[in-house]
Amino acid sequence: MKIRRKTCLEKRYTDKMGRLHNNITYIKKTLLNIIPLKIILKYRKTYYGEIKDCEDCVLAK
Repeated sequence: MKIRRKTCLEKRYTDKMGRLHNNITYIKKTLLNIIPLKIILKYRKTYYGEIKDCEDCVLAK
């Protein structure tokens, strides 16, 4: 088992700011470095450098 970190651009939506395009970082546990088993952590980095959990944003509609 290995742990992989992958960053991708996603569209998110918040009530206060509207649509956001954020770099979301996924930390996943994988089997044989190919098959993802479990997402351990999912977070985003804000414009100001803060790191926030993705639970406060929902996927864009």
